[in-house]
Amino acid sequence: MVRLIRESFEVVEPQIDDVAKFFYGMLFSLSPATRELFAVNMEVQRSRLLRALVHVIQMVDKPDELLPFLHQLGRDHRKFGVVADHYEAVGTALLASIKRHAGDAWNDTVERAWAEAYTVMASAMTEAAAADDGPAWYTGEIIHHERLSWDVAVMRVQTDHPVPYLPGQYVSVEVPQRPRLWRYLTPANAPAEDGIMEFHVRSVEGGWVSRALVGHARIGDQWRIGAPMGRMTVDREDSPDVLMIAGGTGIAPMRAIIDELAQYGENPRVQVFYGGRTREDLYDLENLQRIAMHNPWLTITPVLEDDPNVSGVEHGTLPEVVTRYGAWQDWDVLVSGSPGMIRATVSKMLVAGTPLDRIRYDPFTLD
Repeated sequence: MVRLIRESFEVVEPQIDDVAKFFYGMLFSLSPATRELFAVNMEVQRSRLLRALVHVIQMVDKPDELLPFLHQLGRDHRKFGVVADHYEAVGTALLASIKRHAGDAWNDTVERAWAEAYTVMASAMTEAAAADDGPAWYTGEIIHHERLSWDVAVMRVQTDHPVPYLPGQYVSVEVPQRPRLWRYLTPANAPAEDGIMEFHVRSVEGGWVSRALVGHARIGDQWRIGAPMGRMTVDREDSPDVLMIAGGTGIAPMRAIIDELAQYGENPRVQVFYGGRTREDLYDLENLQRIAMHNPWLTITPVLEDDPNVSGVEHGTLPEVVTRYGAWQDWDVLVSGSPGMIRATVSKMLVAGTPLDRIRYDPFTLD
């Protein structure tokens, strides 16, 4: 089944944008009520579907990783008002779209493999959603908005009830400036008893939500916050040493993990490579360096790609600098940043000899 799914997906992947468009067209035809679950602009949602599909294909032979991801996805989808009946329409639309674009690679055997795989996926998601007795979303209010530069802002949100996330996990948010256009953000602080969550947001090109948050979010804005997701977490008692590779606002999950670890005297070694194009991109460097001064287990290495006159930093791209230090075979590796940065880093590390099962990153952290 795994082989058939991957081989047919290789044929489909070059047409993936058309696959997503056909999928949503078919879904809304089969179940018109589902159209109301999404924003008017479907570009972000199509991109998110593609990343989820690729992520599932990558993990289809790793049930220990795939099932927790599907469980999180099922709980997260409660915020849309998704019910069990919707999954049948989604499965029909997905198989129809794959079939349409797979050409000669599609046959009855391949169809059965996809149908069986989707049944497993849908069952995992619906069971997790049904078993979750928490709220479908949490309510939060912006109590602090600080614009650090023209494209980066820090926001603090006071939630009505503490969101049960682990440091390093991310959540989906819906903001008043962009109704029904949920965006995934990662808290930059460990969970706090007062329920306050800090978010670092960069305005990205074409990012409907990120641009609205950086430029137009205001104190008093009401947010809806979905269930936590992600597996970029650290168990301080069982984890080996940890390598963190962060580009720009990708430092947020690393900050949350470090915030949690700093409450303890003994931890695994943590080596952070924090990169950007220019010194301005490393907006949180001083704070990280202050934490490192009081915690000998933490080392911070700043990396600049396009600012050669700055001293006291490594120069080059993050993948180049990290692999200069070795292959990190015995370390847990966490990678966070833009999709391009993540792809380049993972690829370079694999060539350098880093085991794939040591590397973790999340698929949903940008517009």
